[in-house]
Amino acid sequence: MSPETDFRDVAPFEVRQPERQTVPFVFNSPHSGRHYPQRFLAMARLDRDAIRRSEDCFVDELFREALALGAPMLTANFPRAYLDVNREPWELDPRMFLETPPPFANVRSARVAGGLGTVPRIVGEGQEIYGGKIPLEEAVGRINLVYKPYHESLRRLIVATQARFGVAALIDCHSMPASIRLGDSGIRPDFIVGDRFGASASAAMTEATIGILTSLGYTVAHNKPYAGGFITEHYGRPARGLHAVQIEVNRGLYMNERTYRKSSGFEPLAQDIARFMTLLIRSAPFVEERPLAAE
Repeated sequence: MSPETDFRDVAPFEVRQPERQTVPFVFNSPHSGRHYPQRFLAMARLDRDAIRRSEDCFVDELFREALALGAPMLTANFPRAYLDVNREPWELDPRMFLETPPPFANVRSARVAGGLGTVPRIVGEGQEIYGGKIPLEEAVGRINLVYKPYHESLRRLIVATQARFGVAALIDCHSMPASIRLGDSGIRPDFIVGDRFGASASAAMTEATIGILTSLGYTVAHNKPYAGGFITEHYGRPARGLHAVQIEVNRGLYMNERTYRKSSGFEPLAQDIARFMTLLIRSAPFVEERPLAAE
C-alpha cells in the first residue's frame, strides 16, 4: 500500500468555483482537511482525536460565502498531519525517515527543527505522529501525488485571476489555538493578519484587512506570532500586482477544541466573516482605482 491508495474515494482537495468569478480574489484553506486515510491512521501512534490537534477545523466553512461573493476557493481534504502544503515542497526532517533525504531537501529550516516540515513529525502540543521511522518513499509519494497538484491548482487560480482582472489577492485562511496570547500583554487576539512583514501584500491591502476586522469589534494582531507561511511568501508579489495575506482565526470563537465540535459562536462568526469579505472585496484596496475587467 502507498499514498496512491489514500484518496481513491475522496479527492485530496477541491477547487470550488462560483458560477462566474467577478472579483480579483482567491481564497485558500490548506489546513482544514478532515479526511484521514485508514492507511495513514494505521501508521500513526496517535488516536483519531489526538491526531487532529493541528487541524484548522471548519475554516473552509467559516469562509464559505466567498463563492457567493464571486471568488473561487481551494480547500484541502487531506489533513495537515498527513501533509503540510504551507511548507516548501521538500522541508523534510531526516530524523523521521529510514533513508537519507535527497540532497536538495531543506533539512535545516526552523520549521523542520520544530517537527513541522512538509510531512510533519508532530501535531500541536508536540505529540509525535509516528511510533518509529517511516520510509522516505512515503514522503515522496505524498509530495508528488498531493502537494504538487495542490500548488499547481492554486497557481492556476491566481494566474487566471490576474489575467482577468490585472491584479489578484490571495486570502490564506487558517485557525489558531485559543491559548495564543500576545507576548507579555496577555491579550488574546481574535484574528492575526500576516503579510510577511510587508513583503507579501501592499500596505493598503493589509491595513484594510485589519481595519475591517477591527471595525467589526474584533481584536486583531499583525504578524505576531504568525506572519504567514510558505504560501503567502511564495505567491505574494505586490510589486507585480499579486497580494497574499494570511488570516488566523481564534478557535475559541467558534468551536470546542477538546471535542472538535462547533460552538454557538460558529454561525455569528461565519456571518461576520461574510461581512468582512464583502467589505474587503468592495474596497479592493490593491486595485488603485483600476476598473475590473468588463464582462
